[in-house]
Amino acid sequence: MTTSMHSKHRAPLTAEQMARRRSYLGATLVTCIVLSLVGGTIHILELGSNRMLDMRNRANIDLTKEETYYRAAGEETFRQTIHEYGPEDIKTYTVESATALLTPELWAEVNSMISIPAGSFTMGTNNPKSDDYNGPEHEVTTKAYKIDKYPITNAQYALFVAETGYRPPLKWDNGRIPPGKVLHPVIMISWANATAYAKWAGKRLPTEMEWEKAARGTDARRWPWGNRMEPARLNTYYNIGSTTDVTQFPQGASPYGVMDMAGNVSEWTVDNFEPYQGSKAASEVFNVKVAQIPQSASDRGKKMVEFASVKSEQYKVMRGGSWKGDPFSTSAYHRGFAWPQMASDFFGFRCVSDDVE
Repeated sequence: MTTSMHSKHRAPLTAEQMARRRSYLGATLVTCIVLSLVGGTIHILELGSNRMLDMRNRANIDLTKEETYYRAAGEETFRQTIHEYGPEDIKTYTVESATALLTPELWAEVNSMISIPAGSFTMGTNNPKSDDYNGPEHEVTTKAYKIDKYPITNAQYALFVAETGYRPPLKWDNGRIPPGKVLHPVIMISWANATAYAKWAGKRLPTEMEWEKAARGTDARRWPWGNRMEPARLNTYYNIGSTTDVTQFPQGASPYGVMDMAGNVSEWTVDNFEPYQGSKAASEVFNVKVAQIPQSASDRGKKMVEFASVKSEQYKVMRGGSWKGDPFSTSAYHRGFAWPQMASDFFGFRCVSDDVE
């Protein structure tokens, strides 16, 4: 017998068998894809869960009391208004007790100013990932001026309150600076509060041009120290969970030696929020918007809110990001903005002087 087992051939598959086999293969492929997607989803959920757990473990506050730390901007503004115009008198510092908050050496340090020479620098950015209202890049020229080395501290504001009878900030319990925060930047400060302090001090609020030049120098760097985000150089995005002593980050100094120009508190400038020449930003971004009370009972029941532009008001520019903001908002060219009557636990300021002698 010459025919071997290896020379035998299977009978060809029928059309029905071929269709069934293709069906099985298709079902197997679909099952594999579904299992892969499910597995990937579970992995992503696990990563997210682990990340959230890690963030909670790193939080610097008791998360069961989170509502006492963070409020909606509207609620904070309402509380600020009640505080600012409330009828009750608030006992606070005398000139003597306010002066005693710091040693003469520390008073000299926090009151020091940095000279910024006249000249041109690059303002704004062409970074395509940045908000359109931060650009375009453009060359501007400033006169010589001086800028506060640090944001205005609680101690400095206490002396202002003591000398003028001005109402102390909302975050001061019973008119006193919270324990351990004498050298922290003063917060819960509206644009009007900051302007009043600057006038008392014989200074003024900076233009955003002056602020940005002092922060980034003349080489168009992104942050005061360079072009890379380095978390160890600043207080931002809940890495600490509150404001910090204004002297805590000397490694975050600007090219001129100005401190805390990235993170800690967002700082008021004197300028209205308006587009740069050649800006690609939509015009509506610059319009102040306020919530409108719904007209129908149904919409009110659903807590629906519509916003309308108010042409009689303008936002004011804020710079520097803050301790609770996106770290990329701490870029020296980034433009924050807010209603001038708003105040929050991350709003602060510093002053400038035209007296350069």
